Amino acid sequence: MRTSSFKMAALGPMLLLAACMGGHAGPPSAEYRPSFAPPPPVAPVVSNGAIFQASHGYSPLTSGTRAAQVGDILTIALVERTQATKTNSANTGRNGEIGLSAPTTGPLSLFNPTDARMGGDQSFTGKGSAAQENRLSGEISVTVAQVYPNGTMLVRGEKLVTLNRGDEYVQVSGLVRPNDIGPDNRIASTRVADAKITYSGRGEIARASKQGWLQRFFSVVSPF
Repeated sequence: MRTSSFKMAALGPMLLLAACMGGHAGPPSAEYRPSFAPPPPVAPVVSNGAIFQASHGYSPLTSGTRAAQVGDILTIALVERTQATKTNSANTGRNGEIGLSAPTTGPLSLFNPTDARMGGDQSFTGKGSAAQENRLSGEISVTVAQVYPNGTMLVRGEKLVTLNRGDEYVQVSGLVRPNDIGPDNRIASTRVADAKITYSGRGEIARASKQGWLQRFFSVVSPF
């Protein structure tokens, strides 16, 4: 009975540590939730006998179907590709020598026939290189969250894809110019300013690609 109690007491802190360190990528934050246009104030309807009533709202023929107001939907084509390569090399060398010829008579005759000499040689060679490449393609629809006085729009949105082995999240936010939006209400991600693109997931696949909590613990405290 004491052995079982000891095992449970030792297992408790380990389970607590696993809960603290074994967390995985959770759902996206609330800031990526869709934005909706605020409802306009309701004005009293006055019948003037005209067929066209401005209070009912209208869209000019020249506006098209492109996003322009808060709550409108815009499609972003993800065409991200980054590639970076860096190479660094260094080579240094240093030589030094000191010579002393001692007399062959007197107390210093013990240096005969060898002269006192000192020499040194030092060299260093180093080389390093790094390469990284990322690709992301696809499409995601976002909503207009804010329209600035100059016409620039803040857009943001997310896409959740639930697979049989986990969930995949794609989050996008950034600034868009109306002139960069195509006639089909689409824009490339390379035209989005201050873009923040996040691709994350949770589930079995995400957990399998991460170190275990105990291995991460020893990686932190290990001096090697």
